[in-house]
Amino acid sequence: MRIEAYNQVQQLYRSSSPKQVKSTAKASFSDQLQISSTGKDIQVAKQALAGTSDVREDLVASIKERIDNGTYSVDAESFAAKLYERYSL
Repeated sequence: MRIEAYNQVQQLYRSSSPKQVKSTAKASFSDQLQISSTGKDIQVAKQALAGTSDVREDLVASIKERIDNGTYSVDAESFAAKLYERYSL
């Protein structure tokens, strides 16, 4: 058994103790946010939609007026066909 080789390896580990490195430059890190062009487009679209109403007032006013006058009627077959079309699998 060769003990000399073990002693040589052990000497290598003893001599190379970690040394502390002093840094003279200060590291300054800051968080950054980058929004893609698609994200910016979506943001613009959301802002445009936020300013609009969910209800089409002109259409609703016309239907309300016809209901109040008693002239609004719904075709039952047309209504059923639209329901079937919307909820059919």
